[in-house]
Amino acid sequence: MTQAALSGAGRHVAGAKTAVIHRMVMPKHICPHGLKALDLLKRKGYIVEDRWLTTREETDAFKAQHGVQTTPQIFIDGARIGGHDDLRRYLGLAVVDPKATTYQPVMALFAMTALMALAASFAVYGSPFTTRAGEWFIAFSMCVLAMLKLQNVDKFATMFLNYDLLAQRWVPYARIYPFAEGLAGVLMVAGALHWLSIPLALFIGSIGAVSVVQAVYVDKREIKCACVGGDSNVPLGFVSLTENVMMVAMALWMLLKVGVMGNAM
Repeated sequence: MTQAALSGAGRHVAGAKTAVIHRMVMPKHICPHGLKALDLLKRKGYIVEDRWLTTREETDAFKAQHGVQTTPQIFIDGARIGGHDDLRRYLGLAVVDPKATTYQPVMALFAMTALMALAASFAVYGSPFTTRAGEWFIAFSMCVLAMLKLQNVDKFATMFLNYDLLAQRWVPYARIYPFAEGLAGVLMVAGALHWLSIPLALFIGSIGAVSVVQAVYVDKREIKCACVGGDSNVPLGFVSLTENVMMVAMALWMLLKVGVMGNAM
């Protein structure tokens, strides 16, 4: 029995919702959107006739026959619905706009670094709720933010030059910034070389905060933030300001902490 016959064996059940999907299933490529569409149809209660396009020639012939540019293609009650996004619209589901601004990457990042800090505190001190957990949260966040920027330094630098005041005056700073942020974060995680980590975080955090305030709240510009790398759709504003204020606060806290410890000795 063919794959299509196997998948559609029950399609004539009275009252059943049925659909036909044509998707690419080749030795070196299985279309991910086809799998998502197939799964969505099944979860919505459709009996699906799953028709595979197993060669490039077969795929091209199918596209030419139906006058379409992409696969998968879904048919419901004999009418062509379209691809995966079209299916979502047909079912009344939201379709994500890849160009839309979103805070999701930052929310996910801060949630994970907070959990990491709590876990590290529990592992070391037996309690997740310690002062060190707060310090680690900021330090871990700096490290992860730096890592995202370092994935493509050139793209980050290009976006960063849109608003950072120092980078606009000395362009190499745009490429130095993620390394400086990462170094400060790692040193603060370790609690080492305070003479380097504190002024470094204070310097880049202060300049960053002033730059964001100038660009967003003074000049009223609407631009994307480079805080989570050069491919983000996070709007410049509160998030980037928070990142920089966190660095400044951490630097001042560590400076106070080191001073108190020094006096105690």
